[in-house]
Amino acid sequence: MKIAVVGAGAVGRSVVDLASEYGHEVVAVADSSSAVVADGVDGRNVGVDADAVVARKAERGIVGDDDPADALAADYDALVEATPTTLGDAEPGFSHVRTALERDRHAVLANKGPVAERFGDLRALVDDSDGEIRFEATVGGAIPAVSTVEDIEPGHVTAVRGVLNGTANFILTRMAAEGLDYEHVLAEAQDLGVAEADPSFDVDGTDAALKCVILANVLSFGAADNPADAREFTLDDADVEGIRDVPGSALRLAAEDGRTVRLIGEATGETVRVAPRLVPENGTLAVSGTQNIVQIETTHAGRLNISGRGAGGPETASAVLGDVGRLE
Repeated sequence: MKIAVVGAGAVGRSVVDLASEYGHEVVAVADSSSAVVADGVDGRNVGVDADAVVARKAERGIVGDDDPADALAADYDALVEATPTTLGDAEPGFSHVRTALERDRHAVLANKGPVAERFGDLRALVDDSDGEIRFEATVGGAIPAVSTVEDIEPGHVTAVRGVLNGTANFILTRMAAEGLDYEHVLAEAQDLGVAEADPSFDVDGTDAALKCVILANVLSFGAADNPADAREFTLDDADVEGIRDVPGSALRLAAEDGRTVRLIGEATGETVRVAPRLVPENGTLAVSGTQNIVQIETTHAGRLNISGRGAGGPETASAVLGDVGRLE
């Protein structure tokens, strides 16, 4: 399949780098200020030079000499939207996806914003297009959470919960293991590159909440007999509490009782909640470090657990490229 990649951060670059291993051809790549579009030869595209794109971005801060709009207008089968997540109107990611769908092309999202904040608008665009959308990479990196819920069928899933943010989980794991307070471990995480200079998105629970909102939309729309009857969720519908106020003493007391604290997100077709919760120290939800885990409660298959790396360029790119394969 011919793909255009919009966004040249860690995920976008990894998609470009790995696409050929999955049997796909990258015909255009764009970042916020530049693009490169494959040249046509005898009426066909020959694909961009992935190594050259990655090297140019690292050395010059751009991917090519074309305009970003040229990538959106290229001859592709599927657009990969890998720009940074934005809230509210979810721009420019939403407009990128709209452009693809209005051209009857597919769109695969790693950007959580459009799926979490404008899911109903996306569904309306899909209804008027010959293209489809996929968004496995928006929830849990390499973990196949969305596709597993879809395979079970949302009407047979009562809840999805789990540890969905690696930064918060790393901090809580280190606090418990070393008996340290939040600020000390946060500084360590920032030194290691696990936490951003501004960690708010992760430690305040926003990232986990967006993922849970996406899952709630999958459950709500997937279970509805008529999409018009489905409830659409956005971040405003989520009840969110982060980890800034979790004291080291709480983790020490929890350990004395054989428990620990994890930031747990939960989605149903009716509610979205994210908050620190006590869990058994050796229980399924007590994954350590930057690991993520998703628990799916089903009506007929019991509880399913899927764990793995919830972030990272190659890991998330694998989910993107898996979605591209599903569209073939």
